[in-house]
Amino acid sequence: MSSTPEPPAVKKEPTKERNFESPGLRGTQTTTLFRAVNPELFIKPNKPVMAFGLVALSLCVAYIGYLHATQENKKDLYEAIDSEGHHYMRRKTSKWD
Repeated sequence: MSSTPEPPAVKKEPTKERNFESPGLRGTQTTTLFRAVNPELFIKPNKPVMAFGLVALSLCVAYIGYLHATQENKKDLYEAIDSEGHHYMRRKTSKWD
């Protein structure tokens, strides 16, 4: 009986691919200067901070819209003084009306 010795079992470890470990530019070789100039490419998104920023920006835009709307309403008014010295707001009228 001729038996050939079996070769020792070679355990193959799964190859680690850097692309799947960290997607995007986080896995590439870059300089410290590039990372300092472009931090948004390497920092993971922070959802609570994003939500706060979105709400804050929306409130700022709404406030500017409110100021614009109130300014449009005040545009046709001016302060008038009657013969007795009382101040009151009056709408501008055209001489042609």
